[in-house]
This record gives sequence, C-alpha cells and structure tokens, in this order.
Amino acid sequence: MNGRQRQPTATFFLITIATLITIGLVFIYSSSSVYALEKLGSADYFVKKQFLGILVGFVGFFIARSLPIKFIKGLAPLLFIAALSMTALTLVPGFGQTIHGSHRWLKLGGFVFQPSEFLKMAFVLYIAYLLDKNRHRLSSFWHGFFPLLTVVGITALVLLKQPDFGQMITLTVTAFMLFFVAQCSLKHIFATVSLLIPVGIALISLKAYRLKRILTFLNPWNDPQGAGFQIIQSLIAIGSGGITGVGIAQSKQKFFYLPMQHTDFIFSIIAEETGFIGVAGIIFIYLLFLFTGLQIAKKLQDPCAFYTTVGFVLLTSLQAVINIFVVTGLMPTKGLGLPFISYGNSALIANLCMVGVVMNFIRNERKNSLQRF
Repeated sequence: MNGRQRQPTATFFLITIATLITIGLVFIYSSSSVYALEKLGSADYFVKKQFLGILVGFVGFFIARSLPIKFIKGLAPLLFIAALSMTALTLVPGFGQTIHGSHRWLKLGGFVFQPSEFLKMAFVLYIAYLLDKNRHRLSSFWHGFFPLLTVVGITALVLLKQPDFGQMITLTVTAFMLFFVAQCSLKHIFATVSLLIPVGIALISLKAYRLKRILTFLNPWNDPQGAGFQIIQSLIAIGSGGITGVGIAQSKQKFFYLPMQHTDFIFSIIAEETGFIGVAGIIFIYLLFLFTGLQIAKKLQDPCAFYTTVGFVLLTSLQAVINIFVVTGLMPTKGLGLPFISYGNSALIANLCMVGVVMNFIRNERKNSLQRF
C-alpha cells in the first residue's frame, strides 16, 4: 500500500476529529454561557479556555508528529512512570486540588490540570510497547501476560485512590481489548476477567457512594431532588429535543437545571438543542472515527504503532459510548467527558498529542513504503 492510497483514510480521520472539536466549541459556549456569565462575569469564559486548550493541543500535536519514532518508543516507559507519578501526586496535600470530592487535579506553577488524562495516553503507549517487546512471549503467563497485568493493576490502584472509578474501568477494558487483539492466551484473559468481576462488585459494595450510584441508576425517581436529580434533568433535556431540537443556544436546561452541562453532560444539551438528528450525526462521526482509525491501524506494519493506534481509537470510542450511555440513563454516572467535545483542556491536549503520534506512525509508514517499493 503506497502513501497516496493511505492519504484519504488519514484525511478522513483528521476531519472527524476537527469536526468533533468544532462541535465542542459551539456547544461549550451554548451550554456554559449562562453559568459563566452568572458565576464568572463572562459568557465566553469556558469557550475561550477551550480554544486556548486547542492551541496548546496543536503544539503538542506537531511535536508528537515530528519526533523520531524510535525516540517515542524509547520514551514510552518514562512517559508512563512520569504520568503515573503525577497522577499519584494529586493525593499529596499541597499539590492535589479536590473538586467534587475527587483528588484528580494537580496544581503546579499556577497551572491546574488533570494528570490522569495524560496517564491515559502514556498507558496506551506503554501497553503497546510491552505487547511489541514481549510479542513472542505473550502465550506465557509469567513472562508475557503477568507484566501487562502488573501495569494495569498499578494504574488501577492509583486511579482508585483519587477516586476515579470510571477512568479505571475504561483503561482496564481498553487494555483487555488490546490483549485480545494481540492474541494473548484466551485462557489467561478469561481467567483474569473471571477474577476481576467479583473484585469489581466488591469495590462497588464497599463504597457507599458507588452503591448509591447503582441504586440511583436503577431508579433515579426514588430521589428526584437528590441523587437522581442530574440524570432526571439530563433525560428531560434529551426528551425536550424531539426530532429536530429546540434550536442552538435555545436550551432551557442550561439555566441551572442540569449540573455539569458543559463537561460530562454536554451531550444532553446537544440533544436538547439539535434533537435526534443532531445526536445521530455525532454518533455517526464517532463511528467514522472508529472505522477510519482502525483502517489506519490495519495498514501499519510496526506492531507498536499498530497497538498504540488501536488502543487510542478503542479508548476514545469506549469513552464516547460510556458518556452517551450515562447521560441517557443506560449506565450509572462515571465522570467521563465526551472526547474532543466536552470542556476540559487536559483531555483535549492529551488527545491531540496522541493524534500527533498516530500521524507520526502514518508518516513513518509512508516513508518505509516508498523505500520498500
């Protein structure tokens, strides 16, 4: 496959991402303007910050796209250790900043960011690095599969301490999907999953707030003014949109009815303002992102590049599915944003850096193909 034949897939992949980011800017402004004006004195406060995140993200994109592939691979273990350490640092008094009861934000040099978003990128890259490095030993539990489980386990423990149960579940599921793609022993995969299911149930049962989320998910109307308030307001927003929506910027739920309307629940505002047609379009764009991303991965000859691209595409798509399921009442709340759309500079910058890495893989593949053919 030559470079010219690859170009349309890569272009469509970038177009889907650019479209999602543009949609994000429109609806971050629409959903947050009332809140921002009332609380911060500027209706465009959040959209300006998101735009700044896009600019920083593009810098990260071009840097990641330009670095030598060998350098990126060699850096994978260090990036993972650094990202994991920064995520753990959020638990240290004086460094971590608590928001909504979770220690997910790190304050360094006047900047507040969410290191777990960068941990996602480093985690996928490191798992891909290990799958490539140990590809001839993946059938062995102790020499191939166990080192991978150790990485997943350590990452899960740090995320649980924040606590960030949703992020932990997302990364763990992504890792196991990669193990399956890499053809690790199905016996090892199924045995581990069988052990993790009761562990997951125990983790939910031992924390009252997690159990409350499950009970709220089963019947949010049992506590409509308390635990069930957010999901009920989300469903009202979605139902109000009908087929064509009430019109962009015409949402009523953003007037302090729906909490976190520009972050975790932005999909609800989009549904209210653009209706079924609008959300069907967004779901189609995510499906196009998944399809083109996997098509790109399939053409990559380098195993590490293949696993990294598959991991990033699956992780992003999984997060989109979880977010949509949560806001439509099909899953308990998880605290995960809608990729490339929800407000959040840390997530956006990390995702754009990972897109840059994928584009770097494509460029390297083209160069090797030209040399080969």
